Amino acid sequence: METGRGAQGIFSEEMSQKREEIIELLKKAYFMELETVMNYVTCSVNPDGVRAQEIKESLEEDIQEELGHAQQFAARIKELYGVVPGSMDFKPEQSYLQPPEEQTDIVSIIKGVIEAETGAIEHYTRIIEETEGVDHVTQDMVIGILRDEQEHRRLFEGFLREYQAEGLA
Repeated sequence: METGRGAQGIFSEEMSQKREEIIELLKKAYFMELETVMNYVTCSVNPDGVRAQEIKESLEEDIQEELGHAQQFAARIKELYGVVPGSMDFKPEQSYLQPPEEQTDIVSIIKGVIEAETGAIEHYTRIIEETEGVDHVTQDMVIGILRDEQEHRRLFEGFLREYQAEGLA
């Protein structure tokens, strides 16, 4: 990496350790999004029943958005002179989004989505805090992604309330 008279902010030599910390947070976010994509594909295909259709369609829409988030995180890792990790560095964490035993168990999928979105919201809030005053570009990007995750969680909380109102959750 070139440093010199023009180097400033997050790209300055003095900020190299902070930049590395931000890259590690972005790598985690990258893998979180890719794992979510994998599980949303699963959850948009496996469920059975009339009640599953709206959930499946919503997840199908979310897949492309989550994949786009992963691509944004990857691009920013590279821009910060990091290396986007490959699959051998991936360690799954979303036990709560695995296919339920009964493919008509839509409530467990809804709860799993809420948990995934909550985890993303918590991690992205941390990135926003860590980049405050140091890396406005990353911070701005993550704020936009955070809004998407909040919208997803809100939507699925509405689905859950509906199931609860009908005594199905």
